[in-house]
Amino acid sequence: MKKNVTIAIHEEKLAALEMYLPQKNTTLTAELERFVEQLYSRTVPQNVRDFIDMRTGEKPLKKSGKQSKSVLPPQDMQEDSQ
Repeated sequence: MKKNVTIAIHEEKLAALEMYLPQKNTTLTAELERFVEQLYSRTVPQNVRDFIDMRTGEKPLKKSGKQSKSVLPPQDMQEDSQ
């Protein structure tokens, strides 16, 4: 379930945002939603986000902490075999 959040902003600033954001092919709502997602990802621990995703039926975006290992030999060994 989503909830609405209300913020206060000076009328002139809101008008400026509404004028310039479409030039970047975006909206204030889209930018605020993107920011909230970033804030959520930085603030809420991964295991809690996973639990919430399970409860809401969303698929979690897993980021693997492991890097893939290279299957090529080190550079100096490649030169020796030529």
